[in-house]
Formats: sequence, structure tokens, C-alpha cells
Amino acid sequence: MSRRHVSDNISENVAIGSSATQSSILTEDWANEGFLAHAINAIDGNQDPDFFHGSCSHTHLEYAPWWRVDLLKPHKIYAIAITARNSHSERLNGAEILIGNSLANYGNNNERCAYISSIAAGVTQTFNCHGLVGRYVNIVIRGRQGILTLCEVQVFGHPEK
Repeated sequence: MSRRHVSDNISENVAIGSSATQSSILTEDWANEGFLAHAINAIDGNQDPDFFHGSCSHTHLEYAPWWRVDLLKPHKIYAIAITARNSHSERLNGAEILIGNSLANYGNNNERCAYISSIAAGVTQTFNCHGLVGRYVNIVIRGRQGILTLCEVQVFGHPEK
């Protein structure tokens, strides 16, 4: 679904067709050199929560893993919807969603839209961003070792005028 009613604003998923990157890419023999783990998988429009179907991103275990989508120009963002993996969804616990125009610290210094306390396995949860404006949307796990896995990130908003 690419259109959603959010806070009396009809907006589209502006992440589709954008570029994405992350702090690392899981590469294991069973992952066919990492093709299952690329950042772009989290904005492919496919909410399939099964990592092994090839539509989720996945970092290595590392300190403060992060993922970022570049919307190419500033957007007014009303909501972010995140689909958790159907296993290991606890890896998202404590992550932050950030929005802004800076790439300082890989974009991890931008304003916080939301804090993810938890998302149930295989579920898509929507976070209200109240019209924050930014070119970059980051998801980061600060201050600890972790693995960041995202099966879909939808960014609902429109280009800033």
C-alpha cells in the first residue's frame, strides 16, 4: 500500500525509488554474499517479514548500527511505518527514528521522530513524525552492540515547498 491517511494529510510513500545505505551489510555464506541484507531491500515496497525471502536489510553485530534512506530533497514527513522481521524482532527494541538534512555522524545527529520500544514479530508499526522536515531518515541503535534488521521502511510525506 503506497498511500495512507495520516493526521488528516494524504501522503505517499516517498522512500520508494530513493537510495539507502547502512553501517554494514551482513555477508555470510548462506546469504549469497549479502544479497539478502542490502539497505535498499528495506525500501523495495515489499513488507515480507521473512529475511530469507530477500526483502530485508541486515547489519553485522556492531556498536551503534544504523540505516539511512536519502529522499534526495527535503520532505515534510508525517509518519514512518516499519515492518519488523518475523524472527528476532527484539533487535529493533530501543532504536530511534531520526529525520533531518545533516549527514554529520552519518545522519545520526538529526532530530528524533520516534523511539521504538518494541515491534512485534512480522508486524508493521507506524510512528507519527508530526511533519518534521528532512532529506534523510535514519534508524539507529545508540549506545550498545546490536544488529539492525528492517523488512520495510515506509516514509509518508511530500516534498517540502
